[in-house]
Amino acid sequence: MNTRVWRSYVAVGDSFTEGMCDEDGATLGEFRGWADRLAEALAHRTARIGQEFRYANLAVRGRLLDDIAGPQLDTALALQPELVSIVGGGNDILRPRSDVDALLAQLEAAVVRARSTGADVLMSTAADPVRSPLIRLTRGRAAIFTAGIWSIARKHECYLINLWSLAALQSWHAWSDDRIHLTTAGHRAVTAAALSALALDVSDADEAVVAKDEPMRFVERLQWNARWGREYVRPWIRRRLARRSSGDGRQAKRPELDAWPPG
Repeated sequence: MNTRVWRSYVAVGDSFTEGMCDEDGATLGEFRGWADRLAEALAHRTARIGQEFRYANLAVRGRLLDDIAGPQLDTALALQPELVSIVGGGNDILRPRSDVDALLAQLEAAVVRARSTGADVLMSTAADPVRSPLIRLTRGRAAIFTAGIWSIARKHECYLINLWSLAALQSWHAWSDDRIHLTTAGHRAVTAAALSALALDVSDADEAVVAKDEPMRFVERLQWNARWGREYVRPWIRRRLARRSSGDGRQAKRPELDAWPPG
């Protein structure tokens, strides 16, 4: 068990780290998510030794690695956190012409910058998209990206959340209707995985139970996939063609390194 106690934590990333679509305990106009939940667990540990814990979440939905490893990380490191989570590249990987080697080089440079400040770094692999129609077409790129992340984490002594083999995420109950963002159950499972990656007591997090999928008849599955295509894939394609992002005009939900949890 890790005896390290972090007194400050800053998260950078995209919708995954912003917390979409975890509405459990969220405030109006924002989501909660695994990073907020992890911060709460870390705050409980810090409180046990009578010290204050501070947290900021700079993640914004739709952001590419250019932003996460650039302006977001610049802001994060200026806050001088003891722990920073750097999770990005998922939106880049969805693009057919993404250069995985270039993304990994960019991610490693970001990790080197963060580690040079003395901060500990928490990273995460991609989740395995093997069961998802269309998105599983990116599985090869996602697997290469995941292997690269493992190498970066090992080389620079980072903590690593292994989402690729997290069994809970192979249940559709862990995913929202858009099949891109996690449900509350999914975010709880990732929080537990993050605590485990940090070699901390998982009991500090909410119970992470994800129900198993129920069998679907062939026709039901066809209808389910067709509805997903109409309601989520088509709008995503339209945004891509218009060069728009779901995060356009949005700001980070927790831009300041403030006491956590809020009083």
